[in-house]
Amino acid sequence: MGGGAIIALGVVLLAIGAFVVAHAMTGGDALPPASAQEIPSTVSTALPVNPAGAASPLSPSTPVTIEIPAIGVRAPIMALGLNRDGTVQVPPLGSHNLTGWYDGSVTPGQDGSSVILGHVDNFAGASVFYDIKDLVAGNEIEVVRANGTVATFAVDGVQAVPKALFPTAAVYGNVPYPALRLVTCGGPFAPASGHYTDNIVVYAHLTGPP
Repeated sequence: MGGGAIIALGVVLLAIGAFVVAHAMTGGDALPPASAQEIPSTVSTALPVNPAGAASPLSPSTPVTIEIPAIGVRAPIMALGLNRDGTVQVPPLGSHNLTGWYDGSVTPGQDGSSVILGHVDNFAGASVFYDIKDLVAGNEIEVVRANGTVATFAVDGVQAVPKALFPTAAVYGNVPYPALRLVTCGGPFAPASGHYTDNIVVYAHLTGPP
């Protein structure tokens, strides 16, 4: 994706059995601010420890809204599938406050890993998942679902990982409990390639309806 003055953010590639989230910036001399590239000390390079327990799974229901009080996020969720070339669709680049649920994953609250993608920024400013790297264990994430129920999750940890080492199995592979993964880009920005070098992944488990 991208070209000309378009900024392609959060492109999820399905290639060689791996999902990789890439951020490409082609907006002239525009560069992300230093704060976008800083990785908080609370972010690990290792996978967080699996939770000791999780709430009982919920019945399937499409997600419609995500709320993350700790970082002031309240955003609609659209469904994302696959493009013709096998890449995973992403929300429109110009829609800063819009996330996307990958419909190849379970709905939030079901047993398994539900994956929600969001852009980090573009040349016009910060986007919906700009601050997810600041989340810490215990922070709450609420997903309002189409049937009116709310799936409430607690953050287990946040990971920064080089795109070449994207933890495909940990993010997209199903686990034996209701889990949520939030994915965006971050870390150092490489002007020559127009990409952030890392992905930021938030891992969370279901704690139940509020």
